[in-house]
Amino acid sequence: MKKLMIYGATGYTGRMAAEQAKALGLELVLGGRTEQTLRPLAARLGVAYRVFAVDQLTSQSLEGVDVLLNFAGPFARTAHALMRACIECGVDYLDITAEINVYRLAEQLGAEAASAGVMLLPGVGWDVVPTDCLAVHVARRVQGPQSLKVALQVAGSMSRGSALSVSEIIGAGLLARVGGALVATPDAQPRHFDFGEGPVLCAPLSFGDLVTGWHSTGIPDIAMFVHITGEAFPEGDLAQLPEGPSAEQRAAHRARAVAEVTGADGRVARSLIETVNGYTYTPLAAVQAARRVLGGERRPGFATPAQLFGSGFAESIAGSSITDF
Repeated sequence: MKKLMIYGATGYTGRMAAEQAKALGLELVLGGRTEQTLRPLAARLGVAYRVFAVDQLTSQSLEGVDVLLNFAGPFARTAHALMRACIECGVDYLDITAEINVYRLAEQLGAEAASAGVMLLPGVGWDVVPTDCLAVHVARRVQGPQSLKVALQVAGSMSRGSALSVSEIIGAGLLARVGGALVATPDAQPRHFDFGEGPVLCAPLSFGDLVTGWHSTGIPDIAMFVHITGEAFPEGDLAQLPEGPSAEQRAAHRARAVAEVTGADGRVARSLIETVNGYTYTPLAAVQAARRVLGGERRPGFATPAQLFGSGFAESIAGSSITDF
């Protein structure tokens, strides 16, 4: 059997993914920086583990591994070294980030990865799987799609890792895709989107969809927005946050996103995707993506979830549905 490494396996979401991968019977090895936390998890799951930091990668770190699934965020600190190592070792790279600069990096490394026969597939969680698939779905509802707007609804408490990643996203500045190019939009204004309970104000923010949406749909103008409840966005010392919401908290808050596409004739189509909580969805989607890549569904170079698996992939995760407006 081909082998999957989950790096960052002892984190909040990585642990759930490791349990899911083991339950599916995948050939699994855990990776991370700290033996103290890796050893007991590996023993409980009955799998091997390897201890290394991303700045201490050796040829043995990825030996025998076919797919690396990176859960170690903030991904701005881990993705570059791991992508480079994957290209050198012939290993397909997947992660769960929404940090736009990681997508830009994967895009930049795409040609080199393709030459090495390696795939770079960031964003196999929530975000980007549901929004990428939703964008393709709604784009098919208009003639000559010209403009795409995507809005996420973030409800419930945020994990420590997500909060740190959001800090990276904010630090990237406000961007949009205009005429096919990423441009700074410091004066971008909030706007209202309806997630099923009436319009709510959403703030512009630069998620990875500004890259994936372009590759998946070819739409030249793309903007991203987010609605975050007061409970969701933490303040203060993010490192002191709880690891993540409990199972009960996750069950209480489903996840939603809206995509709006304008066609060449001015017609606007809107669709909404609703799924289980993002922290429940992410390990399920990420492990399914890894399983399919291990099974041969792959395309060397930079890829997006919808490109690789089709627009129906998001809804293949239990508890997910798309509604058209």
